[in-house]
Amino acid sequence: MIIKTIQEIRKEFNLTARALRYYEEIGILTPSRSETNQRLYSKKEVTKLKLINRGKNFGFSLDEIKEMILLFDRDRTGKKQLKRTIDYGDERINEIDMKITELKAIKKEVKALQSEFKEKLHNLEEE
Repeated sequence: MIIKTIQEIRKEFNLTARALRYYEEIGILTPSRSETNQRLYSKKEVTKLKLINRGKNFGFSLDEIKEMILLFDRDRTGKKQLKRTIDYGDERINEIDMKITELKAIKKEVKALQSEFKEKLHNLEEE
């Protein structure tokens, strides 16, 4: 069993000790403790941190990430976790699609303004 200290985890995941303690406080992480009360992270906890990072990179909230991670503890087959992750993924894809549509509209508007400004500048330069 691979065990890592909080210092090793902080370096590996570029996290603060405060962030790690917060994840523990909200119940996402459950590191064990050494005889000197030092937090020790097992392979399972490291995997959870990888999932947390991936979820954050994809724009999921900590509540969503927590739900997805903890579902595996309740259903060891992983079916519920996968189904919920797919649902959250679908929601995220819809949000991304809406943002893309908004950005395309903004791009079109900026291009139209830019064209209008270029024409005005051209007319001013001809005067």
